[in-house]
Amino acid sequence: MEPFVVSARKFRPQTFKDVVGQEAITNTLESAISNNHLAQALLFCGPRGVGKTTCARILAKKINEEGSEVEDEDFAFNIFELDAASNNSVDDIRNLTDQVRIPPQVGKYKVYIIDEVHMLSQSAFNAFLKTLEEPPKHAIFILATTEKHKIIPTILSRCQIFDFKRITVKDAANYLKYIANEQGISAEDDALHIIAQKADGAMRDALSIFDRVVSFSGENLTRKAVTENLNVLDYDVYFEVTDLILKNKIPELLLLLNKTLALGFDGHHFITGLASHFRDLMVCQHTETISLLEVSESTKKKYQEQTKAITKLFLLKAMDMANDCDLKYKASKNQRLLVELTLMKLASITFNGEKKKSDFIIPASHFANLTFPKNEVTIAPITEMIDAKLTQETNLPEDYHIETTAPEFTNSTDKNTQIIDKPIPIKIDLNISPKRVSGLSISSLKAKKEHEKAKVDIVDHTQLPEEEFEESKMQELWTEFVQELENNGKKILAANLQADIPKLKENHVIFIELPNSTMKKEVEREQSLMLNYLKEKLNNYSISLKIAVNEEVAKKFAFTPEEKYEKLREKNPALDLLRKEFDLDL
Repeated sequence: MEPFVVSARKFRPQTFKDVVGQEAITNTLESAISNNHLAQALLFCGPRGVGKTTCARILAKKINEEGSEVEDEDFAFNIFELDAASNNSVDDIRNLTDQVRIPPQVGKYKVYIIDEVHMLSQSAFNAFLKTLEEPPKHAIFILATTEKHKIIPTILSRCQIFDFKRITVKDAANYLKYIANEQGISAEDDALHIIAQKADGAMRDALSIFDRVVSFSGENLTRKAVTENLNVLDYDVYFEVTDLILKNKIPELLLLLNKTLALGFDGHHFITGLASHFRDLMVCQHTETISLLEVSESTKKKYQEQTKAITKLFLLKAMDMANDCDLKYKASKNQRLLVELTLMKLASITFNGEKKKSDFIIPASHFANLTFPKNEVTIAPITEMIDAKLTQETNLPEDYHIETTAPEFTNSTDKNTQIIDKPIPIKIDLNISPKRVSGLSISSLKAKKEHEKAKVDIVDHTQLPEEEFEESKMQELWTEFVQELENNGKKILAANLQADIPKLKENHVIFIELPNSTMKKEVEREQSLMLNYLKEKLNNYSISLKIAVNEEVAKKFAFTPEEKYEKLREKNPALDLLRKEFDLDL
């Protein structure tokens, strides 16, 4: 039985083309090798499992391939790997610098790969500076680290830096699919996408998770098996939760949450996943952003179908509520109640509530068993019996008033009784409260008097005068009104009205242009005062005001000293000569 080799080692890339998701860096390195522009000190930095050490080994092999007669030579004697986490002292670096002096026996270069270089001590860094800056021609240093900020600036300045990025979910899923085909494993696209998302941009982690799930489920990799093994919530759970929220089914939501928690999932994990689900639904509402959805094509179709029934306003409120629950979760003492309360609020976003109506119709079938004496069928007994039945069955107060219209009757088998056959429209006045003694207060009496005073008779504007007037007369009154505003301390409104000269248009419309919308809002807020003033003075009650915003008007006004000087200089160019002659300043 052959020993098992993990996929991360078994499928480690042997060429730059095999490296996943780092095309920019691999293309740069290949071009540097072919053009003989390769630096002697390189720094590979980035998160774990993205291919830093792999690219270093491929680079070390590739630069020694030229002129080699032996095929498949790995040049192992030319590659020296040093783990700086365990060899971080000054003596270790001195031993390394002593080895650098010896030229390679095979190949052209000796490559020193120092992994986790940020673990070197301060003195070790200082001992390494001179060798790193001026190494022998046959030596190339490749430093790899996950924490670039811990490396001293003097080391960074001597290296050519390559920043490795996280591998996207799409690239990781495609590579996992390639590996599954190589090993004869059938895998669902959704299952591979979940593994890629769980890896969080690290290809090594994705391969480790892949091996673990394959050991659990065998040669058939399904989404269900992956979610069970990785302890992640399936997409279907969030689709079901969203459907229940849209249908305002709070009891079913609470039961589904209880079922989810019983499976061992944390409430925090549930609510953060729900927030991400709402975000994905929002992304699906626009064709431009749908590429941000990192799921398989089949799952993407589910998102697109569900998002058709959801509005943007709902999603914004839902994301805000879920995010607020996420922030409060750790500080909450009753975390389950917090999640349940959030689900109730989410289910109430689209709930209009029970509208109270002053009257409603009760079908006669509700009172089908009511019988009345044949010779005493009148409206009053029916009303009393229905009133008693409603009070008994619906717990309404006894003093609620019921109005009903005359019913139609049919003969029954019993000669002494009549049974209701058609629906009776019954109006129940729910706005009438039980009889109580009303209380009066001095404040209520005063409020009533003020309300009576505030009542204004409705005026028929068609009967008001509409005398014609000249534009000059209107402008004169406009100036008088502005002066009154200044006298009363309303200087801002007065300044806004002075920003433009009013013009008279057809149908008694006064037109002005203002420099910005803020001034327009200020004038519109107080325009009733001005219009009432003009209507009364001009004896024309059909006057209206039209305001336009024209930013070019703002250029007419000079605010700063420089602007004022420029306006004066335009009127009298000799002013500039005066300033230069006496060396004046603004």
